[in-house]
Amino acid sequence: MKVGEAQQIYREQVQTYRAQKAALSKQLQDVQAKMKSSPDGEETYGSEAATLELTLEALDEKQQEYQDYLSKLSDQYCAYWNAAVSEQQADATAEYAADMAKIMEVARRIMKGAIVPAADEKKLMEFSNEMYQTAKSIGAMVQRQKKEKYDSLWEDEEEKEYPDPQEEAENAEAPAGAPAVVSAADTIAAAAPTSSGE
Repeated sequence: MKVGEAQQIYREQVQTYRAQKAALSKQLQDVQAKMKSSPDGEETYGSEAATLELTLEALDEKQQEYQDYLSKLSDQYCAYWNAAVSEQQADATAEYAADMAKIMEVARRIMKGAIVPAADEKKLMEFSNEMYQTAKSIGAMVQRQKKEKYDSLWEDEEEKEYPDPQEEAENAEAPAGAPAVVSAADTIAAAAPTSSGE
């Protein structure tokens, strides 16, 4: 099961259990009110109140189990998300460093008085017009008999495509140990098996 699918399933379970607990809590309050208002309320409604309390405890335990697993899913989701983002950032940093090295090399070549491609000069100018002007001034002062000519440092580079971090996180395998998905009605039935026979 994928992390995204598991998160959806267990969030729905938690919401269902919350709704069931709210309904049973209301029912328990009504029974407790009847117990207080009736002279023989303890005898008449005591068993029903105890059954409702046990059922609420069972629902609460199961909901907490789902909450704990959701917390594990959230941690794993964040780990995969962060891994995808850090890969993108590492590549962007490496690409920036490579571009900086190329810009510095273009400036060095111009300062030596060499002929560099117009596209490389343009990249240097876009990065820093002041650095470009300085390099051109120094290059003009250098007297050389034979000027070197270079090919562009920026060849046709393919742009790397990155996976969507959200998609990576949601499609990762969910951690083992997922609690069984049990409907709230089944948990209620398991907590109060004798209530249907009364």
